[in-house]
Amino acid sequence: MLDIGIDDGDRNMQADRLTRRLRRRGSRAQILASAQGKHHQVPLQRKLFGVGPASSAAGSNGFYLAYAATHKTVLCLDAGHFHPTESVADKISTALCFVDELLLHVSRPVRWDSDHVVLLDDATVEIAHELVRCGALSKVNLGLDFFDASINRVAAWVIGTGNMRKGLLRALLEPQAQLQQAEQQFDYTTRLALMEEQKSMPWPAIWDYYCDTRGVPAGAEWLECVRKYETEILYKRREN
Repeated sequence: MLDIGIDDGDRNMQADRLTRRLRRRGSRAQILASAQGKHHQVPLQRKLFGVGPASSAAGSNGFYLAYAATHKTVLCLDAGHFHPTESVADKISTALCFVDELLLHVSRPVRWDSDHVVLLDDATVEIAHELVRCGALSKVNLGLDFFDASINRVAAWVIGTGNMRKGLLRALLEPQAQLQQAEQQFDYTTRLALMEEQKSMPWPAIWDYYCDTRGVPAGAEWLECVRKYETEILYKRREN
């Protein structure tokens, strides 16, 4: 999968957005028709309007959703490329109504940037629940972010990957059949009650059991392995 990010923002408002977007549509068609396009999946990643130097961006969410739907290509949803009040999880089912496959960049947006290690926060958990509720695990490619150089890179990978897996575990433990039945019967009381009860279920015990069956440390015990690697390998690289 070849995700191509293009800086198409303008520092000021554009006088002719249509021409720029028509040019963007043509360039995308050329990329998809090239050798890279024939041998790789080329997701389309939208840009956030008003981020950094951009007062406007040709590759907006509406532009790329329409392009992906009409050209039957992969659409990329980046959790850091939307307004902080928007729900990325809500966009998953919308996109799947029109495209067959998604690339989901799960990250932790902080103001203007998204290159932060994934946390087990509400946004991540909601994304995981939406994937499971939509039956979309086979239709969505998950990409995570470990760009933060202020912490150990191996630890960043373990933390981010673990949090995404924990979110999926919580979603898979949800009583889907009961929730869907209640919703179909307009029994919204039961639906809400079950969703709330699920939040306090002892899912960490299942996570610990999963780790134990895979022969890996549960809890924060893995941190000692990272520290040992840092001392024996990483520090020596710095010295050299």
